[in-house]
Amino acid sequence: MRGRFGSTSSWRWKGEKLEERPRSPQLNRPVHELTLSIEEKRRNKEQRMEQDKDLSSWKQWRLNTHRHLKRLKEDGMEVLSALQLWRGDIHVIEGMFGTGILSYFSFLRFLVLLNFVIFLLMFGFVMLPIIAVPYASGNSTFKVHDGKNAECSDYPSTSRQGLVVFHQYILDLLSGTGFLEKTYLFYGYYKVEAVHFPKFKYNLPLAYVLVTIAYLFLSLIWIVKRSAAGFKQNLIQDEDRFQSFCNKIFAGWDFCITDENAARLKRSSLLYELKTDLEEERIKQKIAGRTRKEKCRIYLLRLVLNLFVVTVLAACFYSIYKATVLSQESQLTDCNFIVKLIVEYLPSIVITLANFITPLMFTLIIQFEDYSPAFEIRFTLMRCVFMRLASIGVLLFSLWSQIAKCEDGNCSCGYNHKLYPCWESRVGQEMYKLMIFDFIIIGAVTIFVEFPRKIIVTYCDCGLAKWLGQQEFAIPQNVLEIVYGQTICWIGTFYCPLLPAISTIKYFIVFYIKKMTLVNNCRPATRPFRASSSNFFFLGVLLIGLALACVPIIVSIHWVMPSPSCSKACGPFVNYATSWEVVPKTISQLPEELRSFLMALSSEAFAISLFVITW
Repeated sequence: MRGRFGSTSSWRWKGEKLEERPRSPQLNRPVHELTLSIEEKRRNKEQRMEQDKDLSSWKQWRLNTHRHLKRLKEDGMEVLSALQLWRGDIHVIEGMFGTGILSYFSFLRFLVLLNFVIFLLMFGFVMLPIIAVPYASGNSTFKVHDGKNAECSDYPSTSRQGLVVFHQYILDLLSGTGFLEKTYLFYGYYKVEAVHFPKFKYNLPLAYVLVTIAYLFLSLIWIVKRSAAGFKQNLIQDEDRFQSFCNKIFAGWDFCITDENAARLKRSSLLYELKTDLEEERIKQKIAGRTRKEKCRIYLLRLVLNLFVVTVLAACFYSIYKATVLSQESQLTDCNFIVKLIVEYLPSIVITLANFITPLMFTLIIQFEDYSPAFEIRFTLMRCVFMRLASIGVLLFSLWSQIAKCEDGNCSCGYNHKLYPCWESRVGQEMYKLMIFDFIIIGAVTIFVEFPRKIIVTYCDCGLAKWLGQQEFAIPQNVLEIVYGQTICWIGTFYCPLLPAISTIKYFIVFYIKKMTLVNNCRPATRPFRASSSNFFFLGVLLIGLALACVPIIVSIHWVMPSPSCSKACGPFVNYATSWEVVPKTISQLPEELRSFLMALSSEAFAISLFVITW
């Protein structure tokens, strides 16, 4: 073992006492990591072996144990790296298209793992206790403490009776209604106050609230941890213009590229970056030389164009609101299968159309605002992010306004129980439909748009083919697409606990769809995205999506208007006005010492002290 590992420290004799010299950084490292020739490494190894002979048996054992543990850790990391999801596919993509596009697929892999962990949390703490009750000699209990509102506790079955046509099952599968409504998929199924096992009682309502907080907090910590490295690299790149030119010329090449076409494209992208930097320098000089009259003209033009953008966004949000109201009202009428399906998916269709049209308008408008090329990209992306994520909030607001509205203006149950006996499941169904429709659109665009375009461009020499050209793999737009889906997952998990599992399967399939369309149909974008700035941008947008997702969940848990009160007919919180009430009620049942300790942890004094210490 001495010959294999060598020594990591230097020693000398002083009288009869063995003293330790200051450790050299070179000697602290394994021999195979040293930047030396083979001959020098051999001499270094022999020197370490001689030094090991001077150590006592106890110190030799400690040193060997440390080396064994270090080697075991390295072997374990190698095994984990070999087991990493899509490791080979991502290396192929990196070799063909570089690190910029690689960052998108790494981001997609991160979301698959994140959703899988969220699913494990929901399954382990919410679903598994109910599933395990029959097999663990336990039972689940539910008690209605208020007998006055017996009408509010009625939850009629939505399963179809009698002879059912096959297409009605398809409608139920796509919309989450019928046979799917009262299953583990939706909130309404978990009408359990406590699960009694032989030796303990499991508080399901408390677990439901705590797991919701846990998956949001876990997502925040995981995203911040991943974005820290990208933020550091982003700061390093925030250099002066001369240093930027030097970095692009002397250190801009991506040595992961092995494909000839990708290398040619990388060369052209570096040229594009240099042209962009020169253009930004020209625009800075132009801005510095503007007269007061020119400044007034450009600011007035930007004000008018931004007012137009706000008008477009307001029109989109109003269309989403009206589509949601129309969809909810039309579900009470009988119609044929196709019309029924369109009505069910009307809000999703309107949101998808808005997300498709507005980026095209924003790209056209930004050309007249006279910004630098780099700022044009960022500003357009931020407008698209706001449009995509705010549309989900408008949909939820529209749903809550319908749920909280009663015919006579007096909601005895706190919400419209007649039309929405379990309004949380209805919200979960809308999130479920958004998730399904988003996946259908991704697949449909690949099959019916990108493949035909590739065939036309490859085998047709007409003017249309030259005008279309080969499709670009636009990284920002693809990222916004999956961030939009992830925001839906975060919001919908409270109302549809199995949505993380659906999202995991969806992103797993989307990975192969995007890989196939990248290799066969697309080329990398002419406007390049660096891997470091890409990762930081992706995670920054994801943090915005997480912040937006927290708002409706907090509103639902604390019953802040316009959210209605908890359903009295379904779910684990039927005996509470708000979902959060279960937490103080549980704390009040704890022993006095533990209750005082928890109150101290939640006090302002502890929060300020913790902030000062961590800062």
